[in-house]
Amino acid sequence: MKDNYDFLKAVVDATMDSMVVIQTDGSFVFTNKSWHELGRVSQWFTDSKWQSANYLTACDVAAAKGDHFAAKAAKGIRKVSRAEQDVYYLEYPCDGLLASRWFVMRVTQFSLADTQYLVISHHDITARKLAEQEATDLAHLDDLTGISNRRRFEEFLSHQWRRSVRMKTPISLAMIDIDHFKQVNDTYGHGIGDKYLKFLSSIFSKSANRPDDICARYGGEEFTILLGSTDSSGAMQVIEKLLKNVRNLKIPNENASTKPTLTLSIGLATIYPDKTNEYEDLLLAADKLLYSAKTAGRDTLALTTCVTNTQMLDITIISA
Repeated sequence: MKDNYDFLKAVVDATMDSMVVIQTDGSFVFTNKSWHELGRVSQWFTDSKWQSANYLTACDVAAAKGDHFAAKAAKGIRKVSRAEQDVYYLEYPCDGLLASRWFVMRVTQFSLADTQYLVISHHDITARKLAEQEATDLAHLDDLTGISNRRRFEEFLSHQWRRSVRMKTPISLAMIDIDHFKQVNDTYGHGIGDKYLKFLSSIFSKSANRPDDICARYGGEEFTILLGSTDSSGAMQVIEKLLKNVRNLKIPNENASTKPTLTLSIGLATIYPDKTNEYEDLLLAADKLLYSAKTAGRDTLALTTCVTNTQMLDITIISA
């Protein structure tokens, strides 16, 4: 009998998955070698304390401190324990001493000698998660500049719009066009033009440095800066400073028809999202203001507080 136990224990210890068997009250019955290694790295339990610990209690304590993954784990374990579902899965992050990893937890149950047990395994899925994140990042980033692309911008705008409706906060959007950029490519070549775009995108990004902000390449030489929870006055300070900074850099564009240096035309619109408007109204308003900035002579900021795409208040033109 002991030989059978030793054999089965050796098999379970050889698996890479961390495994623990508990009773329905959360008390430990068995752990394998991988579980001990995971416990040490994650600082869950020490070898000397795990036998007196309680799995469900540990989850509940972590949940009370704000760990929502622990709360989900405890809820799922109890559902399996009550036979409300046969198997429970949960993907969760684990911050260790050296690096963060991702695991999938699997919970099943079995009965032996009229006693119910729960088997909880933890499988490392870090490599898959990193690959998924890399794919997501690549799908959301502009190939040339490395900043957010139009797809990511529109997803972010949609999310911020819904949030602003709930919170009753304003959103400001700047549509930026690099004046006479075709002359850069024609005069200096596309290689230099690409360098200009990379350099300017790094400058634009500094104006969108909060979690509620985003800077994106919208297409060609057109960029967007979205400032969440920002009214027209606050947005004007940020964007006018950007306009002046680029102007003062005096980046050569000697064959431009207006000035021999790079300048920007910017349309800046602010809106208070509610159920009567849509984020497309903000995009259209900013685009109309960008056109106003161009027709006013370029190197210009045109701004307003807009209500809908058909009504704008107090359009202001700020030129050099």
